[in-house]
Amino acid sequence: MSVSSATFLAGAKGRLLPASLIFRFFIAAAFYHAAAWALLALHGGGLIGYRGGPGPVLAAIHLITLGVLVMTAIGAALQLLSVVTKRPITAVGLCQLMSWLYIPGVALLTYGMTIGDGSVMMIGGVAVAAALAIFAVLITGNLRGATQIDLTVAHVWLALLALLILALLALALIADYDLGFFANHAGAALAHFVIAAFGFMGLLALGFSHVLVPMFALAPAPKPFLGYVTMGLITAAIALAAGGALWDLPLLIAAAALIGLAGMGLHLRAMLTVLKTRMRQRLGLSFLLVRAAWALLPVSLMLALLTALGLVGDSGATLAGFIVIAGWLLTFLLGILQRIMPFLATMHAGGPGGRPVSVSALTNEPALRVHGICHGVGLAAVAAGIIVETPLLVTLGAVVGMAGALAFLWFAGDVVRRTIMG
Repeated sequence: MSVSSATFLAGAKGRLLPASLIFRFFIAAAFYHAAAWALLALHGGGLIGYRGGPGPVLAAIHLITLGVLVMTAIGAALQLLSVVTKRPITAVGLCQLMSWLYIPGVALLTYGMTIGDGSVMMIGGVAVAAALAIFAVLITGNLRGATQIDLTVAHVWLALLALLILALLALALIADYDLGFFANHAGAALAHFVIAAFGFMGLLALGFSHVLVPMFALAPAPKPFLGYVTMGLITAAIALAAGGALWDLPLLIAAAALIGLAGMGLHLRAMLTVLKTRMRQRLGLSFLLVRAAWALLPVSLMLALLTALGLVGDSGATLAGFIVIAGWLLTFLLGILQRIMPFLATMHAGGPGGRPVSVSALTNEPALRVHGICHGVGLAAVAAGIIVETPLLVTLGAVVGMAGALAFLWFAGDVVRRTIMG
């Protein structure tokens, strides 16, 4: 373990939130993961050439973004930040309230999207926004005075700013279905997508990578200077892309994609350097997923660039969005979550006589192998279906993806069973 990781973990057990609280977010994410693939399997044809609007496809997208990505980010941030900042989050009651608002709120919001009911969407959206407001208050309180992870903290601050903007924009988009005050609803929806995918989830993924990748690989953390340069480039790209979407300026979006490619290139270079200097040689299946996500990230940005320049049609734009959400963010998160869940579980669990429990003892390898294979095949089949505009391929890919999601749910349930239930 690197010195920095050992420093973070010193006395970490005393800063843990209740296991039942943290793992409810992870289990909910695993359920919503399966639900997203299931909804896509039932309505796969709607994904081809999708350009926005309520319905099952929008619901499936938000089951992944809100139900899996943000759900996991909440659970991970609540626990991991208290570990690395050495500042425990003591407001357990607020954390409980947040879970009671957020988990059912996502279900209500996506149900409203599925049936196209603006009132149901608004009720679910308000519950989700209220939960995210509590999350922001808890995290900002924890970050005050944190000095050991300045680069990660900077990413989190920017991600929280993006969260505020996207939450307000999301509620405005829901209201716009009935009131129609946006002159360019599709552009506002695209801006919302950019801020959510790259501004909130993307910046969190980049920021926590500087802590989690070295910790799990047993390697020195990358030098922070390039991390700040990367953060600046990505922030500029997000602002340009969101502005280009709102004002319908494709060349601005193209410029944003180029700047984003430069920033992500620096980030990937830093992460690959971490892996080259690692002490742990066998990183397992989880880092195969992480590497795959890293490879797909520049692919999505290249597709966004080509779409903005008018060199590909609607299928290119749809494919770019799918790769950003399911190819990069979801694949990266599932790879890291395979490590985070057993890692946190070892802090809560104890063997007979108080003996520590190993990560391997809490990891269901067969379930993860099934998930990894099905996830890769599912992504490839859905992407191929979008390219050749064949609904059957999308449906088959989604069915395979759902099988993988159920295997991941098996893994997650196994961790919880062994941790909470002994």
